[in-house]
Amino acid sequence: MNTHDKSSVLRSIRRELWEPIFAVLIGVGLVMLMQPWSIQVYGYSFSVLLLGVLGYSVAGKLPKE
Repeated sequence: MNTHDKSSVLRSIRRELWEPIFAVLIGVGLVMLMQPWSIQVYGYSFSVLLLGVLGYSVAGKLPKE
């Protein structure tokens, strides 16, 4: 992998891109947790919520630019 490839990969890994995605994932996990209709959706809610929180924590440490 040359330096041009590395810089393009690093530019695509930015906080502005990933923080909103994981924030939406946290919201989806909360909705899944509080819905009263499906036990299967409820069963996956903690995993989705945990993935969103962990991803948001990691995304907060990514560079802004």
